[in-house]
Amino acid sequence: QVQLVESGGGLVQAGGSLRLSCAASGRTFSRYTVAWFRQAPGKEREFVSATSWNDGNTYYADSVKGRFTISRDNAKNTVYLQMNNLKPEDTALYYCAATPRGSFNLKPTEYDYWGQGTEVTVSS
Repeated sequence: QVQLVESGGGLVQAGGSLRLSCAASGRTFSRYTVAWFRQAPGKEREFVSATSWNDGNTYYADSVKGRFTISRDNAKNTVYLQMNNLKPEDTALYYCAATPRGSFNLKPTEYDYWGQGTEVTVSS
C-alpha cells in the first residue's frame, strides 16, 4: 500500500506561482510512476503531468507545457509540481496518483493510489 498526501495549493493571482507536493509513505516510492491530475468543477479529471520511474522521463499536457515542471526527490519520497505563470483555467482540485507500472499513462484508471487532492484557485 502507498499513501499519498498532497499539499501546497492555495489562492494565487494570474501570472503567479505555486509548488504542489505529493508526499508518499508505505513503499519504496522510487519505483512508482507518479502523475498529477486535476479536476475542475463540472469537468472530468484530466492528466497534467507525470514522471515514470523506469526511465526517469517526464510528460506534460499541452495546456501546461512550458509552465509546469514535475520533479521527484526519492530520498524524501516526494514528487513536486512547480506551477508558474498560472492562469484562471488552471483552477481545479489537483491530485497526485501513483502506479508501480514503469510507464506513465494518461488514464486515471491506470493509477492504483490517489491522494485526497489540494485545491488551486487562480484569480484573474
